[in-house]
Amino acid sequence: VVGSAIAFGAYTQTVVNQSGSITVLCTNGTTYNVGLDAGTGSGSSVTTRKMSATGGGTLNYALYRDSGRTNNWGSTIGTDTQAGTGTGLLQTLTVYGQIPASQTPLAGAYSDTVTVTLTY
Repeated sequence: VVGSAIAFGAYTQTVVNQSGSITVLCTNGTTYNVGLDAGTGSGSSVTTRKMSATGGGTLNYALYRDSGRTNNWGSTIGTDTQAGTGTGLLQTLTVYGQIPASQTPLAGAYSDTVTVTLTY
């Protein structure tokens, strides 16, 4: 399993939507679940992740399993993970990210690290 970065770009207090990907390789017929943890931001949860900047600023964001950004992507199997069945070939899953509007973060470069877990 390999995940890509999501580059949100500049935040101007309006909603920012971007996407990334997770590539999975499982044996044909093997069922699996892909989960995403809360990330490394202080006070983060799987429903409200937080990017951090040098100097202590935070910026809330969310990760979703669908393009409508209604199905949160978390780490509880059967609740908020992405299930699939291996084909023996690479399978690409899209991660839909969103930074909500109306936040007033400190100026800076924000980042977070989210761990991908593949359970089979």
